[in-house]
Amino acid sequence: MRRVHKVLSLFFFLISLISCKDEPAQPVVDRVIETHGGSGYESFRVEFDFRNRHYTAARNKGQFTYTREFTDSTGKIKDVLDNDGFRRFRNGTVLDLPKERKEAFTRSVNSVIYFALLPFGLNDDPVKKELLQETTIAGQPYDVVRITFDQAGGEDHEDVFLYWFHKQNHTMDYFAYSYKVDGGGLRFREAVNPRVEGGIRWQDYVNYKPEDESVPLDSLKDMFVSGRLQKLSEVNMENVVVTGYKEDN
Repeated sequence: MRRVHKVLSLFFFLISLISCKDEPAQPVVDRVIETHGGSGYESFRVEFDFRNRHYTAARNKGQFTYTREFTDSTGKIKDVLDNDGFRRFRNGTVLDLPKERKEAFTRSVNSVIYFALLPFGLNDDPVKKELLQETTIAGQPYDVVRITFDQAGGEDHEDVFLYWFHKQNHTMDYFAYSYKVDGGGLRFREAVNPRVEGGIRWQDYVNYKPEDESVPLDSLKDMFVSGRLQKLSEVNMENVVVTGYKEDN
C-alpha cells in the first residue's frame, strides 16, 4: 500500500510540474488574445480572399464552419470543413474523395484559417505552453512563448512554434515554427498591416526562411535581426469582412 501511495504521489507531483510549466505563459497568452479580439472570438464570421481563393470562418461557442471557394478547369469548387468533417463540392455536388485527398484538403483549409485567426487557438486543449527568457527586437521588449502539442493535436503534433509577444502592447508581432509534413522546414513570420475589423485585430505577414533549414528554430530571431533570412512570400488577407455568426449554406 505504501508503494502505491508513493507511485500516486509521484504521479501527481509530475502532473503539478507540467501544470506549473504552463502557468507563467498562460497570462501572457491570455493578454495577447484579449488584445487581438477577446470576447469577439466567441461568435463571429469572417470572410477574406487569399491567393485567389475566397475563405470564410464562422465560429460560435465550439461550433465552427470553414469554407474555401474557387474555380478551376472542372468547375466551381467549394470545400467545407466543420465539426462533422470535410466535404468537397463541385458545381454544388458533393464529391466522393479517397481518404488521403480528404486529409490533404483538410490540412490545407485548416492551415490558412488557423494562421488567419492567430492568436486565437493558443488556448486549445492540445496546446502546451512554455514561457522562455524575454528578449528585444528592434529595441522593443518581447515575451517569448514556446508552443508544442500533445498527440491529440493530430498529425501536426510534432510542430513547434515560437511566439514573440510585445510586453507592453500585448500584440503578436512575430512567430516562427518548424513543421514535419510535406518534407518539413522552418519559417519565420513578421506581422505587418495590422487593422481592426469587427472588433478583431487582423494582420498580414512577411514569410521568411533560412537558407539552411536544419538550423535550430530558436536561431531564427537572431537571423532575422541580422538580415540573414530569405523572404519567401507575403501572406496577405484581402477584402476582410467580419459579421455576426451565421452558418454557411
